[in-house]
Amino acid sequence: MSECTFAGAAYDPPAMTDLEPGVRTVVHQSLGVRAEEEVVVVVDPATRNIGEALRTEAAAAGADAVLMVMDERATDGTEPPASVAGALAAADVFIAPTSRSLSHTQARKRATDGGARGASMPGVTEDMLARMMAVDFGAMAARSKAVAAVLDAGTRAHVICPRGTDLRFALDGRAGISDDGELTAPGAFGNLPCGEGFIAPAFGEGTAIASSLTPLGLSIEPATLTVAEGRLVAANGGLGPQFIELLLAHGQLGTNLAELGVGTNDRARLTGNILEDEKILGTVHVAFGASAGIGGTVAVPIHLDVVVLEASLEVDGRQVLDAGRYVLDQ
Repeated sequence: MSECTFAGAAYDPPAMTDLEPGVRTVVHQSLGVRAEEEVVVVVDPATRNIGEALRTEAAAAGADAVLMVMDERATDGTEPPASVAGALAAADVFIAPTSRSLSHTQARKRATDGGARGASMPGVTEDMLARMMAVDFGAMAARSKAVAAVLDAGTRAHVICPRGTDLRFALDGRAGISDDGELTAPGAFGNLPCGEGFIAPAFGEGTAIASSLTPLGLSIEPATLTVAEGRLVAANGGLGPQFIELLLAHGQLGTNLAELGVGTNDRARLTGNILEDEKILGTVHVAFGASAGIGGTVAVPIHLDVVVLEASLEVDGRQVLDAGRYVLDQ
């Protein structure tokens, strides 16, 4: 086994039986790993089993596959060590089943800008991988691309929900992105498990009532988040105060309204794990912090999402969601 370890930990090789279908889908269907490609799998101690299963499958496909183990990052969006960043940029393919997300790091962006293709899988669990990667990929991809196209063409978006969400976005000049699991082209990048269409809005104002907040989990009392002039200015109730404190640790840039997204995976369930929660079909998620990696202008080492349930979303008057139901193709 090829391995480079930065943080030692007791290790038990994974039992492949439960992981096999999801792992095969990641390696062969989503990333299309080929013989003689160089593949880097980046993990931390808590995610090593899944990482080794992915490395083993990539090696079985004929790739030269390496496992790199680093310390868990402080937050989603914290940069990896320089040695890991260099490996990502040098690889043909990278897979990052880490506890904290590398999606919105400069290391990830440099790697994909240089032609590496890859997937970020922050907080992935064996159950999540098995269940969500068993989705009907054709239907999920069609929904994701349709949402991205509407966001891409739109200039204004409006989200409401029965609990009091009322949030408006300006989308001018920003590109919609489809996270549909199709990552075989050079420079392709996305989350796995997949299932969303999203955009980095140019501006936003209003109130979001959030039930799931990264990295804190489910909020028994939904948090009320107030956005003004494109920044989170207040967060009350439930986990709200803790959430804004995490963002403010990075100054005002940490409160930047970074993302508007729609979940499109009908196998996703509400768990408190944002990798899954933001993919739930019929939900809206918004994020704060870094946006440079998805078409925005703010680079800061944090990117935290929240999920709005039972959402209704209109883009330039066109209904995308109606009280938590996906209606774009109706």
